[in-house]
Amino acid sequence: MGSKGDCFDNAVAESFFATLKKELINRRSWPTKAELRTEVFDYIEVFYNRERRHSTLGQRSPADYEKLPLPVIEEDQAA
Repeated sequence: MGSKGDCFDNAVAESFFATLKKELINRRSWPTKAELRTEVFDYIEVFYNRERRHSTLGQRSPADYEKLPLPVIEEDQAA
């Protein structure tokens, strides 16, 4: 990231929390903190970490990406 006090040191965390607020928290009202806490846990563990498509994975979910076969690396036979 950056050095202490650098404006870029929390860019990833700020992006995550902006997404969390936009996709979950601001979509409805939450009558209790316990209900919100449960929904935030489910959002992070079930949707965000497993199902949400990521641009760095070729627009695949982490679960789909892990199912792909590993690339075969052929050794150079010229040695």
